[in-house]
Amino acid sequence: MNRIRKFTNFSVRDLVASAGPTILVIAAVFLAAYVIVDPAPPRKVVLGTGQDNSAYDVFGKRYAAALKQDGIVVTPHGSHGSRENLRLLKEGKVDIAFMQSGTTDEAAAERDGLVSLGSLFTEPVWLFLRERPGQPAVTQLTQLRGLKINIGAKGSGAPRLFRQLLDVNGVAPGELQVSQLDNTPATVELLEGRSDGLVFAAAPDDPLIQMLLQTPGVYLFDFTQAEAYTRRLPFLTHVTLPRGIVDLGRDLPAHDYHLIAPTATLVARADLHPALIELFVQAAARIHGGAGWFSQQGQFPSARYTEIPVAGEAAKFYKDGAPFLQRYMSFWLANFLDRMWVLVVALGALILPLSKVVPPLYVWRIRSRIYRWYGQLRTVEQALEDAPRDGPAEQRAQVARTQLARLNDIEDRVNQVSVPLSFADDLYGLRSHIQFVRQRILSQSPGLAQENTVIPE
Repeated sequence: MNRIRKFTNFSVRDLVASAGPTILVIAAVFLAAYVIVDPAPPRKVVLGTGQDNSAYDVFGKRYAAALKQDGIVVTPHGSHGSRENLRLLKEGKVDIAFMQSGTTDEAAAERDGLVSLGSLFTEPVWLFLRERPGQPAVTQLTQLRGLKINIGAKGSGAPRLFRQLLDVNGVAPGELQVSQLDNTPATVELLEGRSDGLVFAAAPDDPLIQMLLQTPGVYLFDFTQAEAYTRRLPFLTHVTLPRGIVDLGRDLPAHDYHLIAPTATLVARADLHPALIELFVQAAARIHGGAGWFSQQGQFPSARYTEIPVAGEAAKFYKDGAPFLQRYMSFWLANFLDRMWVLVVALGALILPLSKVVPPLYVWRIRSRIYRWYGQLRTVEQALEDAPRDGPAEQRAQVARTQLARLNDIEDRVNQVSVPLSFADDLYGLRSHIQFVRQRILSQSPGLAQENTVIPE
C-alpha cells in the first residue's frame, strides 16, 4: 500500500520545488511594492501647535488623543503661532501644523510644497483695550495712535495681520508703542495697567479670551466697519459675537459685536502620507464639526476659506465622506486592504509569464529522475563495446559479469523511483530498456546466461 501511495496524480514535493523560485520572486516583488511603491503610513507625526494654553495648543492635544486611538503618536510642537509654524513646515521640523489664513499665498505654498487639509474654525481678531478714566472708548483704529499695544508674539500670525489692518487705516506701526510679548505676559501687562491694549487672533475657546471677555475694566473693540475690511482683505470674513453669548444671565456682552476673522487652517507638507491626511481630516470633522460661537453645525471643517491648495485626500473627504473601508473596520486593516491594489498589479505583472514557466519546469523535474538513469545504461553498454572481442573468453566473461552486477544495482535503484501516474509510461519504458541491456550482456556471454538462469524448485 505504501508503494502504491507513492504513485499519485501529482507530486507535491516536486511542484513546490518547481514553483519555489517563482513564489520567491513574486513574494519579493510583493514586498517591494508593499514597502517601496506604496509604503505603510508612519506611526509618528509632529504637529505644530501654538503657545501654551492657546487654542492651537488645546486643539493639538485633542488631535493627539484622537489619533492615538488608531495607533498614531502625534507629538505637539509648541510655537509662537502661524508664522513660526510656516517656518517649521518649510524646514521639515513638523509634518503638519495649524496656520492662520493670510499667512502665505497659493503660489508660495505650492513653491514650498505645502497643502491644506481644510479650514477648521474662524479666528476673530480680538482687540482688547483697557478703560481709561476720562477718555472715550476707542471706536476707530486711527485712535490707537500713541497708545501702547501688544500686537502679538513674534512668530505668530497676529502681528502681520494687525499691521495690515493699520495699513488700510493709514496708520503706520511707528505711530503706536508696539510690543510683541507672548499672550500670557501681554495679558498681565494689560491687567496691571502697563499697556493700553493687546491683540489676539484666536478662536473663542482660548482661555485668555474667555477671561478677558468677563474682566471688568477691559472692553472689546467693535469692528463696526467689518464688512469693509473683508472687501479690502479677502482672506477675512465678517462674524458677529452675539449678545449674551458669553453669559446669558449677566447679559455678556451687552450688545452684538462685529468682528473680522481669518480662519485657522490645518496645513501639511505635501509628502505627508495620504493615509495620515485622511486620519487628520476625519479627526477634524469630529473636533470642529459642531456648532460654535461663529459657526453652524457642519460648517467646519471645510475646503473653503483657505488660500492654500487643498490636498486630494482632504477634498475627497469633503465630497464623499470617510473612505468606505474605514467606516467598517480599523484604520490599519482598512489601509492594508486599500493598498492591496498595488499587490494585485504586481501579481498580474508576474503570474501570467511565470505561470508558463512552472509547468515545463515541473515536467522536466519529474522526467529527470528517469532520464538520468539512461546515462548509467549508456555507460554499461559502452563498457561492453570497449571490451576486446578477440581477447580471452574469461576476460570477456569478467567484463560481462561486472556490468551485469552494475545493471542489477541500477535496476534495484530504479525500482525505488516513484513518479506521478501520468509519468508511469516513462518509468516502465526505462525498466524495459534495462531488460534490453541485460539481454545484450547475456547474449555476449552464454556461460553467464546459464549462471543467471532461475531453476524452478
